[in-house]
Amino acid sequence: MRRTEKALDKTEMNVVAPLGEIAPETVELTILMPCLNEAETLAACIRKAKYFLSEEGVAGEVLVADNGSTDGSQQIAAALGARVVNVARKGYGAALLGGIAAARGRFIVMGDADDSYDFSTLGAFLDHLRDGADLVMGNRFMGGIEAGAMPPLHRYLGNPVLSFLGRLFFRIGTGDFHCGLRGFNAEAIRALNLQTTGMEFASEMVVRSALAGLRIEEVPTVLRQDGRSRPPHLKTWRDGWRHLKFLLMYNPRWLFFIPGATLCGLGGFLALALLFGPLRLADNLSLDLNTFVAACFMAMTGVQLITFGVLSRYYAAITGILPDNPRSDWLTRVISTDRLAVDAGICFLGGVLFFGYAMVKWASLGFGPLTDAEIPRVVVLGLTLIVIAFQMFFSAFLLGILEIPVKRSKLDDTPVALRGAGQRAFAQ
Repeated sequence: MRRTEKALDKTEMNVVAPLGEIAPETVELTILMPCLNEAETLAACIRKAKYFLSEEGVAGEVLVADNGSTDGSQQIAAALGARVVNVARKGYGAALLGGIAAARGRFIVMGDADDSYDFSTLGAFLDHLRDGADLVMGNRFMGGIEAGAMPPLHRYLGNPVLSFLGRLFFRIGTGDFHCGLRGFNAEAIRALNLQTTGMEFASEMVVRSALAGLRIEEVPTVLRQDGRSRPPHLKTWRDGWRHLKFLLMYNPRWLFFIPGATLCGLGGFLALALLFGPLRLADNLSLDLNTFVAACFMAMTGVQLITFGVLSRYYAAITGILPDNPRSDWLTRVISTDRLAVDAGICFLGGVLFFGYAMVKWASLGFGPLTDAEIPRVVVLGLTLIVIAFQMFFSAFLLGILEIPVKRSKLDDTPVALRGAGQRAFAQ
């Protein structure tokens, strides 16, 4: 038997007075446990949480956010004095969102109900929260991972890679993005309006906190092998992909701009180097028309990715999905449907001129065989500019479509009578 469990035997179930004897406004800490068929381990987790509240003299509650258990988990929680909130919408994130909404504490510490985290040792989390931290992350790599507690694929690949990408994309110092034990200021996290309902909720909380400028700290946390006899709810590849997808979607710079700029730069360099003829690198190695065509395709793809990046960052700026910064402010001032359409027209004109020049040269040869290596290159370059022009032109109108909800929201703020009068005037 573990040391904490021996101590807990003395306290049993009545460590903390039922919440009904504590005024909701005086509750300092809610210990929140998402639950889906955790009957094997839920009781141990609740006892440890209650033991912590009793030993530290914390006015708190234990809240179980049940996500549709069919093994009696709700009854176990209620019998041990925990408050149970039933969350109908399925998913790890959905259960936590329901629990966070129902929590009465000023601070919340959330953790899995599989007995892999020790709820009797939450002092460091509460100390940081009392000191002003908005989000306190557990770090299992600092605190220690017991043998068998984390699959090798998660320990040596999944968690390190995703945590590294999170730090790279969002400049967050957190070393363990996906630790299930974390504490936070309830009001600050509720203000983020978190949305995801699956396992990627763990990433969303950290990313949105960082983007909002919240104070994030971390403490060492020990991960132990969970006490369940069944496999965990986590699905390695599905949930890993959902985490990665979320990180990329919230960072257009790494998803679109950097790959696009790389392709544009490399493609443009090669195209320029090969525009006037083949490039010999060695006696038996030279780059010619085929490489020039590939370079043009790279440039086209790069422009399309950059356009996607502009559209996504612009949309994130006008809707408030991502916070404003100097680059986004500049983007919203400079980018418009009209400007993109004009740029597309200039690019199209350039492509037509190149293509027309090639046709004139071909006509001068009587539309016979092309022996001049310059002509095919000019044709490909002209077509490349024309394709890029079409990309930019239709992207310009997609930008206009993305602005429609913003304009409509302004219309919805007008009085109904005035709106109706305006619609009648328009109809006339």
